[in-house]
Amino acid sequence: MHRLLVRWHMLVAAFLFPAILLYLLTGALYTWGAKGDYVTSEHVVALSAPLIDDKAALQAIVVRELAKQDVAPPTGGATVKPVGDSFQLDWTGSRRDVTLEPGETAATAKLIVKETSWHRFFVQLHKAKGGTPFKIYAAILALGLFFLVTSGLIVALKVPNMRRGAVVASAVGLAAFAGIAAVS
Repeated sequence: MHRLLVRWHMLVAAFLFPAILLYLLTGALYTWGAKGDYVTSEHVVALSAPLIDDKAALQAIVVRELAKQDVAPPTGGATVKPVGDSFQLDWTGSRRDVTLEPGETAATAKLIVKETSWHRFFVQLHKAKGGTPFKIYAAILALGLFFLVTSGLIVALKVPNMRRGAVVASAVGLAAFAGIAAVS
């Protein structure tokens, strides 16, 4: 049983290594303020009617305008949020973020497109701004990490000369987590 568990532990670790590395690096850099960059462009959009506070209608305008530029819409979620006496659509993704807001007149809107740098692209994936395939992959990664921790702990607890160290390390880890969380 140990050999089978160790074998699966190693195979899952090897398979998930690239994603684990992505999350470790982007998370550590983000913690210290390194978030990646954007290249931002602004576009005036001519409207046939004033903007309305309707997410689907606002997204349709964004999709139409981006198609004119041969640019795909963002892969993440969109929200309409109040801004002063008005509102704006914020739509995020792994490769770009888009904001649509009322323009200077009721017949115009301002479309702000922020293209991600390679670093920001990976940060956006880390923040679940990618499409459905990457979100499924991230869920598999979470399950895989749970398996790795659990299988590693099971093996450590079953090996006599590792048992005491595993118990002590688990207790110290729990105390460290609780203490650091409490002072944060």
